[in-house]
Amino acid sequence: MTWAETYLSWQPRVLSLLRIMTGLLFLQYGMGEAAEISCRAGVQGCDAVSLYGLAGTLELVGGALMILGLFTRPVAFILAGEMAFAYFLGHAPRGFLPILNGGNLAILFCFVFFYLSFAGAGPWSVDALRKK
Repeated sequence: MTWAETYLSWQPRVLSLLRIMTGLLFLQYGMGEAAEISCRAGVQGCDAVSLYGLAGTLELVGGALMILGLFTRPVAFILAGEMAFAYFLGHAPRGFLPILNGGNLAILFCFVFFYLSFAGAGPWSVDALRKK
């Protein structure tokens, strides 16, 4: 087996690793808001019926589902939309360039989730087990 064949054979597993790590990182924000510990500058707690409360719930539940790889495509699509909304609502008004308005992570999460909504969960997931 050549190096290229080995590299390509790992592609599905690396997709699973991307999903798991993205879910773990995203879950941190939801856990912070659920515990009323702000992960965003200037926010002191989280009201459950506010935009931050909704975002925290999506981050907590969505992050956990991403880690498990359960309902990956629809959940990833919803989370990509949440991150696009977060960028345009919270970051874009502060300036055009993401590096100056603090929106780098929101954009990155948005496009990783958008990719996962098309690519799926990979072989290490509950979705893969459900297909069998």
